[in-house]
Amino acid sequence: MTTEPAGGRGTTPPPPTPAPGGRRLTADARRRQLFEVALTLFAEHGYLATTMDDIAEAAGVTKPLVYQHFDSKRALYLELMDVFSRELVTGIVKATASAEGPRQQVELGFAAYFELMVDNEQAFRLLYGRDAPDDTELGEALRRVEETIAQAIDPLIDAGLDPEHRLLLAHAVVGMAEGASRHWLEVRRQQPEGSVDSDGASGGGGAGGGADGVDAGEAATLAAQLADLAWAGLRHVHRM
Repeated sequence: MTTEPAGGRGTTPPPPTPAPGGRRLTADARRRQLFEVALTLFAEHGYLATTMDDIAEAAGVTKPLVYQHFDSKRALYLELMDVFSRELVTGIVKATASAEGPRQQVELGFAAYFELMVDNEQAFRLLYGRDAPDDTELGEALRRVEETIAQAIDPLIDAGLDPEHRLLLAHAVVGMAEGASRHWLEVRRQQPEGSVDSDGASGGGGAGGGADGVDAGEAATLAAQLADLAWAGLRHVHRM
């Protein structure tokens, strides 16, 4: 998944790439294409401003074909959030599995989170951008994403705590990461396209983001800063 800044800073999705030899895309390939196109449009223009007509036009297909794959715009949006949350949790769990101790678990967990953020800026804007929909059902979907991430972090907090206390701390860690993400996205949105900030990171959030070069360095810096703060608190947590 890739990301684009919300609110007019992104670019129109490129025309769909035809299948080799002019053949039609398979159903799975078409669904993936519609997924990526919808993600870009939602991240650029917000949920409310994006229509199924927009998605069909950007994908170079008819609207009835879009409805063959997704029952509604709401269903498409919810599935995007579900897929992204699974990718995020998988990345965190995989990264922390090789940790040699609690401190390294914290560091590797934040590193996986922020690497995914800079590599999938569109998906993070879908979740945390200023144009995220103000909708009860969609808001509940976001809370499920947060709960899923907290459940993945919970076992990593090994401090002899009771389950309720440990889960509370896991949600606090998620809140730290989410707040930092919102700040990073807003700073990126305000930077002119192609600019470089004081940390050497390019601004304007291009179509792909990409966790390489300065973006990879920025992800590492964010992870280190948040890990220092989180560990300073977690190592002093005591059973209540």
